[in-house]
Amino acid sequence: QVQLVESGGSLVQAGGSLRLSCVASGRTYSIYRMAWFRQAPGKEREFVAEYRWGAGIKEYADSVKGRFTISRDSAKNTLHLQMDSLKPEDTAVYYCNAVERGDWETYWGQGTQVTVSS
Repeated sequence: QVQLVESGGSLVQAGGSLRLSCVASGRTYSIYRMAWFRQAPGKEREFVAEYRWGAGIKEYADSVKGRFTISRDSAKNTLHLQMDSLKPEDTAVYYCNAVERGDWETYWGQGTQVTVSS
């Protein structure tokens, strides 16, 4: 199994920045991809960004392109999400996600709250 723990969520003013982190533990050698999703009140969970560990490929949702940057610290099994130029519509609980290669088992963290005030 893989365990995920997020941190870094906070209250920030529009135009500000935050950096989220997700530490993976357990069977980290089997991870194929890690990603960030978010869920705003009354809305479905949506994809934000992903990092495919082996290939180093990064993908972003159109709504965050140019403002968010996903990165990985392989030595610490940590995924980061640098969020700049934050907007009120970025307010959500942000979840870390990991997918294992082979059986494609999916894991989620507990979430971290990001609130952007106007």
